[in-house]
Amino acid sequence: MNELKGAIFDMDGLLIDTEKLYLRYWKQAAADFGYDMRDEHVFAIRSLARKYSIPKLKGFFGEDFPTEEVRKRRTELINAHIEANGIELKKGLFELLDYLHGKGIRLAVATATPRERTMLYLQKIGAADRFDAVICGDMVTSGKPDPEIYLTAAKCLGLPPEECAAFEDSPNGLKAARAAGCRVVMIPDMTQPEPEDRPYYDAVYRDLGEAIAFFEGS
Repeated sequence: MNELKGAIFDMDGLLIDTEKLYLRYWKQAAADFGYDMRDEHVFAIRSLARKYSIPKLKGFFGEDFPTEEVRKRRTELINAHIEANGIELKKGLFELLDYLHGKGIRLAVATATPRERTMLYLQKIGAADRFDAVICGDMVTSGKPDPEIYLTAAKCLGLPPEECAAFEDSPNGLKAARAAGCRVVMIPDMTQPEPEDRPYYDAVYRDLGEAIAFFEGS
């Protein structure tokens, strides 16, 4: 098995505790337009690229569902929440980053979130300078669950995907990382792994700090 020389991280729900905000404000934004969006609808589009999430949303709510207007409203609501309350870190984040830095492991972010918002969030938590590369949803042609974002991140680190650990919390992210050839670590956030997720990850930990164990001896 290849020695791990890189680590690639999803962002929302993995580095920062924002998935609960997406859940809350997707539903509120949809309600503002007269649609009853439920938890399962939001979970179904976690980490999905827009070209995949739009037809899925229209499949749930009909072709007239105003996806871009609802998405814009959701973003406004999230931004207002963060401006008022800040961003919560996921447990063990800096413990893990410090450990990996000490081992000389190269670090990247691979997120479906657009670059402007990604950099804003990373700056707000004081982590923008902790990563060697940041690859965002608007920087690739095909987002998750397509492997392109992980392949791009590994390339930017100067490493083959097989030498990178990928950290994810959502099924779509797990599939993208596995398809790229990464070693995949799941840190569950709002939902626990289902039996059908098992082929897509190598290990599961309760938090990022616990995931240090994945690198011991690598």
